[in-house]
Amino acid sequence: MDCTFCAIAAGTIPADLVLDEPDFVAFLDRRPVFKGHVLLVPRTHVHTLLDLPEGLSAGLTDTSRRLAAAAVAGLGAQGTFVAVNNVVSQSVPHLHVHVVPRTKGDGLRGFFWPRTKYSSDEESASYAARLAAALEPAS
Repeated sequence: MDCTFCAIAAGTIPADLVLDEPDFVAFLDRRPVFKGHVLLVPRTHVHTLLDLPEGLSAGLTDTSRRLAAAAVAGLGAQGTFVAVNNVVSQSVPHLHVHVVPRTKGDGLRGFFWPRTKYSSDEESASYAARLAAALEPAS
């Protein structure tokens, strides 16, 4: 299978990693809604949330919560938007949780997701490092 997220998890495609643990990998979205937008994926290939093995469900929730907290602590966000698409609007057919930093007045309305870009590889690496440094350890 040729899956971009599996290749990122395996380290064969570079990404700005925020989290690298036995069951999950999180990295910056290359087309973020807002800078610091993270994608959390199971290390093993899982197509959608409906396909997630029961043994990974609690870990996915806990890791999503830790990433949301890291957006607040590491980036100064006031909150986060956390979402999963299943098939429709799922641009890569590998389960991924979007953790998007939010601030009041940021312009995000409903499900309209404007996209932005990092100005350089250094800027995206800086966001990944700030998030990783603020990440709580796994429980």
